[in-house]
Amino acid sequence: MPGPPAGPACYLLDGSATLYRAFHALPPLSTAGGVPTNAVLGFATMLLKIVRERAPDYLGVAFDGPGPTVRHEAFAEYKAQRPPMPDALARQIPHVHRAVEALRVPLLLVEGEEADDILATLARRASGRGVHAVIVTGDKDLLQLVADGITVYDPMRDRWYNRAEVVARYGLPPEALEDLFGLTGDAIDNVPGVPGIGEKTARSLLSTFGSLDALLGSLDRVARPKLREALAAHAEQARRSRELVRVRCDVQVPVDLEALRRRPPDADAFRALCRELELHRLEASFAQGSLLG
Repeated sequence: MPGPPAGPACYLLDGSATLYRAFHALPPLSTAGGVPTNAVLGFATMLLKIVRERAPDYLGVAFDGPGPTVRHEAFAEYKAQRPPMPDALARQIPHVHRAVEALRVPLLLVEGEEADDILATLARRASGRGVHAVIVTGDKDLLQLVADGITVYDPMRDRWYNRAEVVARYGLPPEALEDLFGLTGDAIDNVPGVPGIGEKTARSLLSTFGSLDALLGSLDRVARPKLREALAAHAEQARRSRELVRVRCDVQVPVDLEALRRRPPDADAFRALCRELELHRLEASFAQGSLLG
């Protein structure tokens, strides 16, 4: 089983995904005055755990930026089915940002860009500089990036993904996942794919034809008539879905690798936040041992 990389490493945390997971993983929690705090507690605990256990040389946290993204401009229905963010979660975002800043971890936001693409861009930059990039997320889309020098770590499952692990999970290498997800779609993000094609069928088709483009260019070789008809009728939808799920590595993120070098926290600011939010156990946990030094 793969594990943490040896040598210099840059840990890049998917802040947006981690925020939602923390909020839904913990029961409702609030201060005496009614300020919700469960997402702050879960998020900060996860971040501190990574620092304690992995001691990364470089560290950053990416969140979805404000405003519509290029995917929304290309497909108006992108993520349209998602319910509004719960008020109890929205109220905690400023506190989560304060926690990240108090720990002196770079908070990465780019207007109109999703956290996935910020993470992808910085992971490629780090690996290009000879620093192993670890993307900390439970989002399957980021498995597209797995390569020599880039690993995905899912902290909720304590699972590391290298190339062999991606192949074991999907039966396809990382570079084929955009084609796989283009065919199957993604219900979470409202990406349609091709109706009636699930993961098993998509994997079989890609194993046979090699790529989505090769498949769509050779539909006469698809034996099952109904499958052939579905692919022909939704060929452009499959291509568009692939564009929607493909992570981008060309975001203009205004930080370089050195800006992500791990620094000691502002301990006073973090303790003050814990006391303000009545997170006494988090404050005590923070005080135990050396952190971020």
